[in-house]
Amino acid sequence: MLPNMFPLTSGQFGALPVMPIQAMTQQATRHARRVYVGGLPATSNEQSVATFFSHVMSAIGGNTAGPGDAVVNVYINYEKKFAFVEMRSVEEASNAMALDGIIFEGAPCKVRRPSDYNPSLAATLGPSQPNPNLNLAAVGLSPGSAGGLEGPDRIFVGGLPYYFTEAQIRELLESFGALRGFDLVKDRETGNSKGYAFCVYQDVSVTDIACAALNGIKMGDKTLTVRRANQGTTQPKPEQESVLLHAQQQIALQRFMLQPGALATKVLCLTQVVEVDELSNDEDYQDILEDMRTECGKFGPLVNVVIPRPSPDGEHAPGVGKVFLEYGDVESASKARQSLNGRKFGGNQVVAVFYPENKFYEGDYDG
Repeated sequence: MLPNMFPLTSGQFGALPVMPIQAMTQQATRHARRVYVGGLPATSNEQSVATFFSHVMSAIGGNTAGPGDAVVNVYINYEKKFAFVEMRSVEEASNAMALDGIIFEGAPCKVRRPSDYNPSLAATLGPSQPNPNLNLAAVGLSPGSAGGLEGPDRIFVGGLPYYFTEAQIRELLESFGALRGFDLVKDRETGNSKGYAFCVYQDVSVTDIACAALNGIKMGDKTLTVRRANQGTTQPKPEQESVLLHAQQQIALQRFMLQPGALATKVLCLTQVVEVDELSNDEDYQDILEDMRTECGKFGPLVNVVIPRPSPDGEHAPGVGKVFLEYGDVESASKARQSLNGRKFGGNQVVAVFYPENKFYEGDYDG
């Protein structure tokens, strides 16, 4: 580790000699003064990282500890392409968090808190959020332009099974809207998921809806914990209830895709494409059936279209409100899902998921 340390001398960056009492203070605050920088290009070294981050901190007006350079130390892990960059002060480290996504030597870098960061302790040492008046435009950034993962609308997503991929988790979260930022936390040595993530929605009004709909849902062998990262559980407002109900219906279907071994099949299940009252009328039903055959047949050989209808006596009828598409091969079904999932239809957003072939052939449409 020692050869990779880069202690900056006072002649280089204006650092002052450290007295014993100052050394003790620095040690106590180091967790809050360091930032993790990931995705470094192979050409980077301690000197270039220190010079670059000192320059951009000055350019955005992030230096608060007086004249001189904000960076006092850099440690690089060349194999993993990340660095710990130590700032002079807690406030400057918090300002550096606004640099997430900064382009360094042609590569976009992740800027995060280190794993030993203690939020509750750090809160007693100085500001934990970047100054909102930083001039990020000076370095080609805008608030939330990259990770966008700071602030009161940041969501913590815990209890994720380790086999979930980033794409699967994003797809689940995007049931509620586009994400401004997303970060699946991974072990820095192995690259494996640690089972939790953070996200922020572009439309922050859906934050509480997403938390309420996702929190407590069972995924595989785990139960999700979803809440605002800096708050306890919040309840949706009354006017959000209908949106919440719709979201929960979507989540129930999305779960199919997130189960272990939930591979692509030849059968797709669509929701949010038909209204139940339209299915009772024979003429309307035939029109819908033909429309589905025509539109969905564009993606490959469509073997069968099944649209369950309501029972005349009012009894529960399996699968009402869903449309099942059986294709001749998995490739065609995959093309259809890619095109149809998320498409707007009659003001609703279509949800398309692969459906187990054995359930479909058995006439089990309630899955």
